[in-house]
Amino acid sequence: MAFNHLPAGMHDALEPLSATPVTHSVPMAKNHRPSRPGENAGARPSPRTVLDRLTAGESRSSRITHTEHLPPRAGSHAVWPDRIRPEVIAAIRDAGIEHPWTHQAVAAEHALDGESVVIATGTASGKSLAYLAPVLSTLLDGSEAPNGRGATALYLAPTKALAADQRRAVKALAAPLGNAVRPAVYDGDTPVEEREWVRQYANYVLTNPDMLHLGVLPSHPRWAAFLRALRYVVIDECHTYRGVFGSHVAQVIRRLRRLCARYGANPVFLLASATSAEPAVSAGRLTGVPVRQVADDASPRGELVFALWEPPLTELRGEKGAPVRRTATAETADLLTDLTVQGVRSVAFVRSRRGAELIALIAQERLAAVDRSLPARVAAYRGGYLPEERRALERALHSGELLGLAATTALELGVDVSGLDAVVIAGYPGTRASLWQQAGRAGRSGEGALAVLVARD
Repeated sequence: MAFNHLPAGMHDALEPLSATPVTHSVPMAKNHRPSRPGENAGARPSPRTVLDRLTAGESRSSRITHTEHLPPRAGSHAVWPDRIRPEVIAAIRDAGIEHPWTHQAVAAEHALDGESVVIATGTASGKSLAYLAPVLSTLLDGSEAPNGRGATALYLAPTKALAADQRRAVKALAAPLGNAVRPAVYDGDTPVEEREWVRQYANYVLTNPDMLHLGVLPSHPRWAAFLRALRYVVIDECHTYRGVFGSHVAQVIRRLRRLCARYGANPVFLLASATSAEPAVSAGRLTGVPVRQVADDASPRGELVFALWEPPLTELRGEKGAPVRRTATAETADLLTDLTVQGVRSVAFVRSRRGAELIALIAQERLAAVDRSLPARVAAYRGGYLPEERRALERALHSGELLGLAATTALELGVDVSGLDAVVIAGYPGTRASLWQQAGRAGRSGEGALAVLVARD
């Protein structure tokens, strides 16, 4: 397979959608009827079974060029550091987590020791809890100050969707702690009337580097109380800050550190990253401070079946008569259609907004010919939607109301969409980190998962 590197969106603009008639490999049958929201869907089919259904038929089976099977892995437990407040440990247990994984406990220990740390473990390995435990414990200590905000924390995410998802997770986890933890999102979607409350009363502010640069740091006198009490800065999905963009974010982080020093604060940096070669080195370059790394993943993992999918040749001819393959967009739309018919909860990742809309539209049209109720269970997710539209799609995906979603990388980074069974990746996303981030969106609850990488011509 060969992957070209046209800018995002250009593939779909240059390639024909399809030159061959479409035949679905999974006919609609009673035993394949998707479960309705709220129904008991029963035992999920194994990833291998789902793949076998997708490749039924001679034309489909020849499109698989390689299949890799990653076996399940057992986890290793530890105990939380004794400096974490018992109320926080009790809240974590109320959430169904009796003991942390070893890497979570090690990362929390570094944070409590005042050492900046980067957690570079696999997708769905519990990186969020590893930094939330010490952060919530410190915020609980700070709530006992006379002003009720003796400690604050700042969370930076590369996307608004991830910040909103993290806020939901923090609110749910910290609910037993009462008003001691007050999380709030501060970004371009935050209403003007709420922003003053965030500045004065929130002790866990979730934002993004752009808003930090444009909305917080230039107005630092209004944020003086928050910055003076800043104990932790969480930088999630820090592997995304690379190249020119990463250099800019690194300068914003240094400006934040200078302003914190002006107000007498010296925050600890807690970073979460996809697996990478030298996470401590890149995290140190980003923050400008020495960073410890925790890279030994002790979490359990369900099996993953990873298939490489090559679209077939068409009768069309390209430059100098070269044969042209069917587009990755058309192949991905077919796969998303068949997965939906099977009742398999899936996300199809595509690099362009136009591609996401197109794949969802094609899948809806083809599903309408199978069952009129199915098109409503497939949608597109991309940047540019209104905040309430994005939140509604995220809720529908969480609840199971949606079975299929065609998404850009806006949904790639850390948003908890647990319960998904399959991921289809339309074209190589550019880096191995992004590839594994997207593949890891499925199987997040420890179940087996299927990932299919569809090659572009």
